[in-house]
Amino acid sequence: MDRVNMSIAIMPMSAEYGWNPQTVGLIQSSFFWGYLLTQIAGGIWADKVGGKTVLGFGVIWWSVATALTPVAAKLGLPFLLVVRAFMGIGEGVAMPAMNNILSKWVPVSERSRSLALVYSGMYLGSVTGLTFSPFLIHKFGWPSVFYSFGSLGTVWFVTWAAKAYSTPLEDPGISAEEKKLIISQITSGEPVTTIPWGVILSKPPVWALIACHFCHNWGTFILLTWMPTYYNQVLKFNLTESSLFCVLPWLTMAISANVGGWIADTLVSRGTSVTTVRKGVLLGLSNTAGVLAGVFGTAATGYILQHGLP
Repeated sequence: MDRVNMSIAIMPMSAEYGWNPQTVGLIQSSFFWGYLLTQIAGGIWADKVGGKTVLGFGVIWWSVATALTPVAAKLGLPFLLVVRAFMGIGEGVAMPAMNNILSKWVPVSERSRSLALVYSGMYLGSVTGLTFSPFLIHKFGWPSVFYSFGSLGTVWFVTWAAKAYSTPLEDPGISAEEKKLIISQITSGEPVTTIPWGVILSKPPVWALIACHFCHNWGTFILLTWMPTYYNQVLKFNLTESSLFCVLPWLTMAISANVGGWIADTLVSRGTSVTTVRKGVLLGLSNTAGVLAGVFGTAATGYILQHGLP
């Protein structure tokens, strides 16, 4: 929610402060300056001190940065860029910390659906932010978006600090039998004291994953940051209409992630190797994307030839 609200609030903000599209793009990108810095560091830190601590720190960090956004914007562009980068630093540890916690709690046979459920929470957070941001802007002004969502993060942190645990062994609320059962189903090798970065980076599959993730995030974050502006400025939708159209991809992703996770776990539980399942899912997704390009691309071409561009 905290990340996506800027894509809506940036429109009244740019109107108030006279920012051109280049400046808007700079502001939107500043989040990722910090986000890039803490991806690997967040995973290493989670291994050392526990995912609960790292995720809690990240949430309270980015919530404070979110709440400070209106103040930073009034002080000037450099202050806003720094605050947005600080927000990215906090959010950068979230994914590594979540994966660390799931690896300690969830058996291999259930990880696909568990990861899908957790990740769908991020997509539903985008849906929530896109849905409620226009309402808050119309009623209370754009600063209220950042104050509201920043406050929600601090409330969440209180509950998280009291109820969450990095591993089953730390949780006093489950019995010894339950702890034994969970730990017995978690496959884990010997602790790694030194990460073999040279060996990891020498493997072609690693670079294939990096390239795939780069391309995926390029499209995802372009849509996340610019789609509301496109609907508003090019198609002339108001903020509410723009946000309603913008939630559709994230709502679809939340649903499809859980369906895909359930299918993957079912195949693994029936004896299919994790590698085979992963390759099958990726092949199905890539082929589907290729087919959709043909379906919509040819139809769009015919429309443009007849009616021209909007």
